[in-house]
Amino acid sequence: MTTKTTQPITPGQESERTNMDPRLEKFLRRAFKAFNRFMLLMWRLGLGSWFNYPSIGGQIMVIVHVGRKTGLRRRTPVNFAVVDGELYCTSGFGRFSDWYRNICVQPKVEVWLPHERWLGEVEDVTSASNYVRLMREVLIGSGFAARLAGINPRAMSDEDLIVATYGYRLLRIRRTAAAAGPGGPADLTWIWPLAGLILLIWMRRPFRSRR
Repeated sequence: MTTKTTQPITPGQESERTNMDPRLEKFLRRAFKAFNRFMLLMWRLGLGSWFNYPSIGGQIMVIVHVGRKTGLRRRTPVNFAVVDGELYCTSGFGRFSDWYRNICVQPKVEVWLPHERWLGEVEDVTSASNYVRLMREVLIGSGFAARLAGINPRAMSDEDLIVATYGYRLLRIRRTAAAAGPGGPADLTWIWPLAGLILLIWMRRPFRSRR
């Protein structure tokens, strides 16, 4: 049995890649992409708060950001944690995440929390002196996502956590004002009465055919 050794890493160190196995990273990218599409649909159907369980799927919010190339609104579900009243999240694929690249160009965002909606501004705080504590809280709030990446934030030592999150980016979102207006969470709830009407019509058809 061989043991993998790793050079000491300081929080905030620049990185082109994470410490994740490339095959695992490829799998997780595909899995999270599909999961994010599902979660975004749930949010737009008004069911976002139903899927916020830290011990299972994690605490999930949606970041609404602007595409750096298209200028269009993009929505990305991410795990989060509130620490000392501040909102934090992480880019687990580091600088390679499209949404991270977008907020680097335009840090002004909108966030959908389970019961709140805010405007805010994103700041990369990967170099913060309390990086380990903050990252640990975000990863605890990520539920199964951290475990899939081979990270146990409740049991890992500070040193092991720093190594495991090599290349991750830690982000703080400073909430500036409450958000309102169209295009927010639950914008597809009109589907529910339509679906109910279609179901009612479908259920009545067999009775008509018996007459």
